[in-house]
Amino acid sequence: IWKKVRMATEFVSHQPAQYAGQDSFFGGEAPLSQAVGYVVVLGFGAAFSIFTTIIVMLDKKFSGGKAITSEQFNTAGRSVKTGLTASVIVSQWTWAATLLQSSNVAWQYGVSGPFWYASGATVQVLLFGVLAISLKKVAPSAHTVCEIVNARWGRAAHITFLCFCFMANIIVTSMLLLGGAATVEALTGMPRKLASFLIPWGVILYTAAGGLKATFIASYIHTVIIFAVLITMITMVYIKEYSSTQIYNFLEETISQTDEQCSEIFSKDGVSFYEEGKYACGMVENNNSGSYLTMLSGGGLMFGIINIVGNFGTVFVDQSYWQSAIAAKPTSASRGYLLGGICWFAIPFSLATSLGLASTALMLPITKDEAGSGLVPPAVAYHLMGNAGSFLILTMLFMAIVSTGSAESIAVSSLVAYDVYREYINPEATGAQILMVSRVVIVVFGLLMGGLSVLLDIMGLNLGWVYLFMGICIGSAVVPLWNMMTWEKASGTGAVIAAWSGFVLAVIGWLVGTVVQSGSITIENLGKSEVMLSGNLIAICSSGIIHYVFSMIYPQNFNFDTLDANIKLVEVEETSG
Repeated sequence: IWKKVRMATEFVSHQPAQYAGQDSFFGGEAPLSQAVGYVVVLGFGAAFSIFTTIIVMLDKKFSGGKAITSEQFNTAGRSVKTGLTASVIVSQWTWAATLLQSSNVAWQYGVSGPFWYASGATVQVLLFGVLAISLKKVAPSAHTVCEIVNARWGRAAHITFLCFCFMANIIVTSMLLLGGAATVEALTGMPRKLASFLIPWGVILYTAAGGLKATFIASYIHTVIIFAVLITMITMVYIKEYSSTQIYNFLEETISQTDEQCSEIFSKDGVSFYEEGKYACGMVENNNSGSYLTMLSGGGLMFGIINIVGNFGTVFVDQSYWQSAIAAKPTSASRGYLLGGICWFAIPFSLATSLGLASTALMLPITKDEAGSGLVPPAVAYHLMGNAGSFLILTMLFMAIVSTGSAESIAVSSLVAYDVYREYINPEATGAQILMVSRVVIVVFGLLMGGLSVLLDIMGLNLGWVYLFMGICIGSAVVPLWNMMTWEKASGTGAVIAAWSGFVLAVIGWLVGTVVQSGSITIENLGKSEVMLSGNLIAICSSGIIHYVFSMIYPQNFNFDTLDANIKLVEVEETSG
């Protein structure tokens, strides 16, 4: 099954023979029919919506038949236990990027990519367990992180961090659909713009019907399916089709190929279409000995730092993580985050070190653009299992999109209901009014989600680009929010100045760095790792320094015992601790 290529000196390429002469893996041809795409996007969405809604109704019946209140809708009664909290963290932290981008960095940097992806996004969840303890202790009545900001620092800070929270939700949701729609198009031929608008329908029904509790129940089911597909893929790569020894040897052979040999491998009828960096062939730039099997990777380390900074933003500034902590029982909050973070590590690391490394070991004709769009896992799955592999990856991806999408929808609805509607429009809003606003926002945001993804696609941005960019936008809000929950001297005015200054400085540093490095500002130049790294570091470091200095000069000296008294509960009798 291997392709033999003869040159002046004979060598044997381990690229499977069926890919001889292909200049890309998918080449614009989808392995599955459009009908399959519609079945997964609409059929699975409807099935899970109905199933989850029935479970919510049964839960309501057996818990006494009480009507869902706004408190239960947005906080799940504040009584979720450790196991469900952990599974929810795993589910909502498993983005489309977790499945797709992690394998992309394995394709680019080798084994260091999956390690930095997984470890660089686990530490934030583990640290958030500390904030979860503080949250249950000092603000047990809170519904949103912005309510806590308002209770401690006032309206100027409230509006500031509301903007950053909305920005986080928009970026995460856009990434979900950007990667998901690209994969659906590659595997089924379903137009990605249409997929972007149809995928959210699988989220809207059960989230609007059952609220946070429905999201938690659905997330548990999604997590089970994701792990089942993950185990299947690992088994296919390292047990059924190949072995760890074979993959190791193939990776060594991949880096041993010279430019001339790579040109010969990626050619058709004697005409080569090989370009350095476009395909996985030859030594890896900035890796020790050019190997895929080293942790000494300059590119991998650079990605790791960007990943850590960016993911601090998408955990600490994302209302969905605060909401999960709010919903948990006091004794379960920190345990759930610790357990969830540890369990989540296995998903990106295992998937990327199986499918991601297999793509480079077999020298599949996956282009840099295909990898950047998140198409490494579906390509390898299709190679290993044919249409069944494509279908499994599509199902796994849909589970990730729906679970995180529902968490983001309920997060946005809570922010609008409590921090916009009740705070600025109707301060005396009843529970019924808040519940209605929450449900309307879920539907509206679900419909707008597709538009956000299409906008980024029109701008020419792919999943990898947006993933690296997110820390520049929201990284400056991380340190002030941490200080808000842990440091009595933290100043509200300093937090506002630090958040906006850090954002502005990060954007300036990013743009200036691009001009210095590349000479012009283009989408491609803005997406280079070096300038993304500078922008991400400036965002989180400058805001942290500014907030610390300002708070030392003008300390607030806040008494945390008074914080919860400034947060107003609705339907007090309906909540439980």
